[in-house]
Amino acid sequence: MTMVFVYVIRSQKDERFYVGMTKDLENRLNEHNSGKTKSTKGYMPWILFFTESFPSWEEARKREKYLKSGFGKTWIREKWSRSSAG
Repeated sequence: MTMVFVYVIRSQKDERFYVGMTKDLENRLNEHNSGKTKSTKGYMPWILFFTESFPSWEEARKREKYLKSGFGKTWIREKWSRSSAG
């Protein structure tokens, strides 16, 4: 079974976050870091911050949608604060 990943990447340029979904994390991160994604091109380089895997696009899309919401963005910022505090 091919899993679908929801991922959060962080720009090392200005610490902004980007949320997306893919079946191939390595390739997708390479696309972000090679300027092939218009919305992230100006903020390279990117590092992978967080991933979750799902058995279907539908389930992954629900999680992606949540992470892009106000509550989801707050959750990401809190997770980042905890991970960079130590």
